[in-house]
Amino acid sequence: FTGSAFGSAAIWQYESLKSRVQTYFEGARADWMDKMRPQKRGDLRKQVNSWWNNLTEGQRTVTGIIAANVFVFCLWRLPGMRRIMFTYFTSNPSSRALCSPMLLSTFSHFSLFHMAANMYVLWSFSSSIVSLLGCEQFIAVYLSAGVISTFVSYVAKMATGRFEPSLGA
Repeated sequence: FTGSAFGSAAIWQYESLKSRVQTYFEGARADWMDKMRPQKRGDLRKQVNSWWNNLTEGQRTVTGIIAANVFVFCLWRLPGMRRIMFTYFTSNPSSRALCSPMLLSTFSHFSLFHMAANMYVLWSFSSSIVSLLGCEQFIAVYLSAGVISTFVSYVAKMATGRFEPSLGA
């Protein structure tokens, strides 16, 4: 998984750089068109765009991760989703589904405090790590760390004989 994550991140990083270069040259050619286009209306949209554009690349990257974690947290609150959530979003070495929970449990939190603390810590160091690694490599590290820590959890549960499901990486 880790090899695939970093390989995919390298391809994504290359394509992103290629796209930025193409956009730069197309933007230089089309600058005069922007002056002729009518401006879009909507204060909310402008405020959201302004907020989003003021975020660092790391904060934008982590915003997506936080959104995924909040979405999964909300799914835990739906009674009809409990069975699916326990099957795929908790890690348990005695479960019939072993691989997908290794990744999906990375986004799973049952306690609001646990999720808020984890997301705060992630937000606090995101800018420096993403500026060091790039957003693609950061996401590969995040996902790989989640899968590896779940695997270590599986090994620890097998060694101690405790087979209860757990959340998170």
